[in-house]
Amino acid sequence: MVVNNFVFIGLLILLAIGFAAAPLIIVRLIAPRKHSPAKGDTYECGVKTYGETWVRFRIQYYIYAIMFVVFDIETVFLYPWAVSYAGLGTFALVEMVVFLTILFVGLGYAWGKGVLRWV
Repeated sequence: MVVNNFVFIGLLILLAIGFAAAPLIIVRLIAPRKHSPAKGDTYECGVKTYGETWVRFRIQYYIYAIMFVVFDIETVFLYPWAVSYAGLGTFALVEMVVFLTILFVGLGYAWGKGVLRWV
């Protein structure tokens, strides 16, 4: 019985590796191999670039994105907790309150620093 489980897991791993490697192998076999200056040229969205291609973005955009990811992950943690709350008990409630408090302290700090102003 246990051996069957390991066989199934082994087949699943082989299938996953094959699924990832198959496109790479197929492209390697059928892709054209002609190299030209046009292929090595830099382009943006199919349009040839002119001038400097490096553009600086304000750090505020990155911080805004990181904050979005943090609160998105918070939502991912809240859904399973809410679904299984009835069987978890008081300790899980206290832990979630601590988790949310830490996140809201971080939100308050960012708000106080002016990170959330989109100017």
